[in-house]
Amino acid sequence: MDFDLPESAQIVRDGVAAVAARYDHAYWTRCEEEQRFPQEAWDDLADGGWFGLNIPEEYGGGGQGLLELTVANEALTASGGVAGTFFYVTTPGFGATTIVRHGTEEQKQEVLPALAEGKAQFCLALTEPDAGSNTIEITTSARRDGDDFLIKGQKVWISNVERADWMVAVTRTIPAAEAKPRVAGFTLFLIDVKEALAAGTLSYTPIPKMGSNILHSSQVFFDDVRVPAHRVIGEVDAGFAVLWDVLNPERILASGGAVGTAQAALDIAVDYAKERVVFGKPIGANQGIQFPLAQIKAKLESTRLMSYKAAWLYDQGKPCGDEANIAKLLGAQVAWEAADQAFQTLGGMAYSKEYPIERIFRDARIGKNIPVSEQLVLAHIGSQQLGLPKSY
Repeated sequence: MDFDLPESAQIVRDGVAAVAARYDHAYWTRCEEEQRFPQEAWDDLADGGWFGLNIPEEYGGGGQGLLELTVANEALTASGGVAGTFFYVTTPGFGATTIVRHGTEEQKQEVLPALAEGKAQFCLALTEPDAGSNTIEITTSARRDGDDFLIKGQKVWISNVERADWMVAVTRTIPAAEAKPRVAGFTLFLIDVKEALAAGTLSYTPIPKMGSNILHSSQVFFDDVRVPAHRVIGEVDAGFAVLWDVLNPERILASGGAVGTAQAALDIAVDYAKERVVFGKPIGANQGIQFPLAQIKAKLESTRLMSYKAAWLYDQGKPCGDEANIAKLLGAQVAWEAADQAFQTLGGMAYSKEYPIERIFRDARIGKNIPVSEQLVLAHIGSQQLGLPKSY
């Protein structure tokens, strides 16, 4: 077993970190407070080719894999731009990863070159108000209309639709009640977002939220959005297998971003614990401060290993669902625990906007709920890995 990162991943880590270092905590806090997209950081990363890492070279990309993409996301978030994890989850994740593995040659030619240059962005439309995490029960439908499909329904908590050029839309072409087996009848589509908005068949309403306001999360409405049949991703009625190749990379990338978030919070806490002197010595000398931070360090390193393992398995074409779920679970936990412990270390000053912990604290919390809730991951581990009875 070789636990050294391949040279390609080391180059990515160092390259992204060098770009990210140009954008300090104050920059990301300003973007959050102004609720504006960090365009400068995006453009800098795009100019370096850091969003096209997993796109084959023939389409203008770096020809690497999900491991390099995960390392890139970790390096960006570790710099302090923790909400920047959405950069990698939405476009290289939902977009490039899906099209590279399941897109037709026509779709690859149409989409991948612009993604490789950072000139196009993506979103995923999956979750719905009534179905929630029960994806089997989604009701957004797609019906044939000549050479096209018409999509009708509603999605919720769709991130980045306001900036997206393309959307991966998850629909049912067979209603859940009629599908046999239950996972049959799913079809994924590649939607030209700007075209559908201009036609008036697609609309969205941003949801006010407590954090990660560098991009919107929205309710999205489909009113007979017309999509040509050649923009089906995979096969009609057989999209559930494709969907797992969207969701597993999402969870792995989320884990990488969470590791970076934990690192950012830990760095702030350690620096403060070294500098803050109370009762004649740095507070970091006190075991009540030192030991919890050491515990975070241990959990962070363990989670990083699982994150890399899951990404490596995906790149090798091996099953990675169990590892992706565990990596996501551990990542969300360590990011939240690191933010919480950093908050405790800084004491009352953590509540002040003078320090970025209040922003990291807010952004870290949502990871325990998205892209899949902690409880559902535990239920999966319990039933699928331990063989315990299903609770759902």
